[in-house]
Amino acid sequence: MTADLKFTATFDFVTLLSYAAVAYRGQGGRCPSAEILVNALLKAEKSAKQQRLTYPFESLLGKWQLSFVTGTNKVRKRGGILLGKGFYVPKFITVYVSFNPILSEDSSRGEIVNQVEFGPVLLKLTGPVQYSTKKNLLAFDFNHMVISLFGRVVYNRPIRFGKVKTEDFYNQPIAKLPFFGFFLVTKDFIAARGRGGGLAFWIRET
Repeated sequence: MTADLKFTATFDFVTLLSYAAVAYRGQGGRCPSAEILVNALLKAEKSAKQQRLTYPFESLLGKWQLSFVTGTNKVRKRGGILLGKGFYVPKFITVYVSFNPILSEDSSRGEIVNQVEFGPVLLKLTGPVQYSTKKNLLAFDFNHMVISLFGRVVYNRPIRFGKVKTEDFYNQPIAKLPFFGFFLVTKDFIAARGRGGGLAFWIRET
């Protein structure tokens, strides 16, 4: 694909999102506009619902770089939320999420690692996850924080703002926990809607 590629309705959402992933990595072309990318994500979400697609937890395992997110705005008159325009994550800050399995008879359980790198500062949050294949919902909670400065750990301890204790986490209904609802999962990128209503697009770390 060339840099002057014109995106129209004839492009399916998978092709467009694949292009966006390549462009964001700096491997060719320019990233589609935020509006075009949001529309592609919404089409992907609609398609997943219509086809009742399900993805196993194993397909999410690995390290993914957050490349695009949308915010939400509360709409009082409508009694709901309005999706924000969205933006690409600036290259001077790197945000990763990793999903890892744990030694358990329950294959729907695992660990989440959320890592933010900004110059010499690294912030890492970890905690448990539980996954519902039926609805592609991944619930999570953070219970440990590590902060590093110039490669040196300056903070490493449990944190208290997690919703529940780890031992109680798996007994909680997913609907009561922070979660991502994944609607598109490929080997190169994943996309989900958060509990708050925003959309997120990650590309696999290479």
